[in-house]
Amino acid sequence: MTQAPARPSSGSEPGNEAATFESLNPATGEVVGIFPIHGEAEVRHAVARARKAAEWWSGLTFKDRKVYLNTWKATIARRLPELADLMRREMGKPRSDAVMEATLGIDHIAWAANHAGKVLGRHRVSPGMLMVNQAATVEFRPLGVVGVIGPWNYPVFTPLGSIAYALAAGNAVVFKPSEHTPAIGEWLVRTFSEVVGRPVLQLVTGQGETGAALCRAGVDKVAFTGSTGTGKRVMAACAETLTPVVIEAGGKDPLLVDADADVAAAADAALWGACSNAGQTCTGVERVYVHERVYDEFVAEITRRAEGLSAHAGDDSKIGPITMESQVGVIRRHIDDALARGGRAVVGGAHAVGERFVQPTILVDVPEDSAAVQEETFGPTVTIAKVRDMDEAVALANGTAYGLGATVFSKDNGMAIAERIRSGMTAINSVISFAAIPSLPFGGVGDSGFGRIHGPEGLKEFTYAKAIARQRFKPALALTTFERTEKADKRLAAIVRTLHGRG
Repeated sequence: MTQAPARPSSGSEPGNEAATFESLNPATGEVVGIFPIHGEAEVRHAVARARKAAEWWSGLTFKDRKVYLNTWKATIARRLPELADLMRREMGKPRSDAVMEATLGIDHIAWAANHAGKVLGRHRVSPGMLMVNQAATVEFRPLGVVGVIGPWNYPVFTPLGSIAYALAAGNAVVFKPSEHTPAIGEWLVRTFSEVVGRPVLQLVTGQGETGAALCRAGVDKVAFTGSTGTGKRVMAACAETLTPVVIEAGGKDPLLVDADADVAAAADAALWGACSNAGQTCTGVERVYVHERVYDEFVAEITRRAEGLSAHAGDDSKIGPITMESQVGVIRRHIDDALARGGRAVVGGAHAVGERFVQPTILVDVPEDSAAVQEETFGPTVTIAKVRDMDEAVALANGTAYGLGATVFSKDNGMAIAERIRSGMTAINSVISFAAIPSLPFGGVGDSGFGRIHGPEGLKEFTYAKAIARQRFKPALALTTFERTEKADKRLAAIVRTLHGRG
């Protein structure tokens, strides 16, 4: 996903302590709010306050934190219409999409709060035969302060996938929302503060320099969601202080349609996966590979469905504006390149790209090495290619540097196909469903990043493992002493041969 700076307010400069920037409604250009550009000193101060708050927060029991987080969850749920309206104004997505996104975020808060104790709490592990006199335990302790750099395309759901899990694990969090959606970030932090009353979750706002300052401010880990290019810059900044990172970067997700698939369902999923949120979804469907036996039927079905969709500023529009003005140029370039290289637009095309809105565009016969197939488009477009079989489909699906999500439609072979796709997540006979399941880890491979949010893995991402061995009784064979005899060494060798010598 691509990011660009929001517009600085008139008369302010980034180096000025009083500098501000405007958050704009992407559908109308109207100002939603004015926010400070926090510099290095302000960010370091926020981290210092979070460090102090973390001492209190990490000292609470899992049960205590669960109560706070579930109260926050309930607050968001009660004020859902307010949040959805703000999301529509600041990010541009239809209100129904905003409600769905927020509800998924609420569900993730609940899962993290209710499962943190079981996943992270101290538990016994086997010491093995050689150390049978020891009691061994492992627990997962909070890191301290986590910096979260959030995206604009899912300004509630995505950052909560890091924030809620980091908080449930016992960390304090300093949150830097996208410069395109600071009002939404401020809303989340304010509602949490109303519940907790301490600076456990704090907000810093600004553009790229503020994010870089957060990376260098002494946080114990950074969770970043954004483009692959920006992710590399985040890693470089974090490397200066050996700060670990979890990166959820871009995607070029494929959807595969086998010969035995429910074609109507596959077409519906492909269209929604490509065009919902105006195509501005890291795990959105950008490429479709269809078995030759059902290719014509699939293209006809998705064309019929797409022709009834349009993007406009009305309240009844199911597709919102392109949030970032600069992304319109990327979408236009990809469509133009695909058409110039022999591709055809069965819906939309070059004329579909407007100033603020892009109409659904379905491209066929596009070369695999074109920008529309290899680069993340992040717009309501999709390419469709005919394949001989699923072997070819899998090879093409794996043919980019990305590896975030994928989708397979097949009645009998879904699991076998899904296992062969190089991606962090795959949905079978549904689309992007893995993101809505709180117990599943979310993340990718390759240029799509590394590390995981959501699920047990997401909780552990914001902890370190603490191992403790406690001697219960003196060993029959003392190993950790200079008094160990030659006879003891022989006994040890005999035990090892008995336990491991029959491989």
